[in-house]
Amino acid sequence: MALSATICKAELNVIDMDRHYYQQHSLTLAQHPSETDERLMVRLLAFALHASESLSFTKGLSTDDEPDLWQKSLSDDIELWIELGLPSEKRLKKACGRSQQVIVYTYGTGGADMWWKQMQSQISRFKNLTIRHIDSDTTQAMAGLVERSVDVQVSIQDKEITWNCGELNLSFMPEKLY
Repeated sequence: MALSATICKAELNVIDMDRHYYQQHSLTLAQHPSETDERLMVRLLAFALHASESLSFTKGLSTDDEPDLWQKSLSDDIELWIELGLPSEKRLKKACGRSQQVIVYTYGTGGADMWWKQMQSQISRFKNLTIRHIDSDTTQAMAGLVERSVDVQVSIQDKEITWNCGELNLSFMPEKLY
């Protein structure tokens, strides 16, 4: 018998002073059986960092043709492609060819460092690519709060992120790798 996705409801309040974006989002996230709590919270964080009315979650882990999140124009052009984890050069090439802007969020330790060392020389041709890393202490603390229903407030000012969820208050800046 196949395992089904776990549904998580999130009330996300975004206060982005850098972009002058202030909005409340009621989101439903489907957590694939193979998706960790850490990855789920990084997806929610990525949404908060790029929140807009046209940003949406995709099928994610269950499809190879779509990113984790994307923003499409009214004419169905992909304006923003957001990947999580450690995508291959082939996947990045595809994303950069299909989208105006591609952002990758790596997270955790060990594997991300090795991936970055291998990818540095291969990605210089991608001019519409940005890569940021979120340290494992931050993502693991966020993962500890995963429940079926979460209330999160994310404030962004001068690229510093403040994440408030329950008793957890984090302040951090993702490291820009590329």
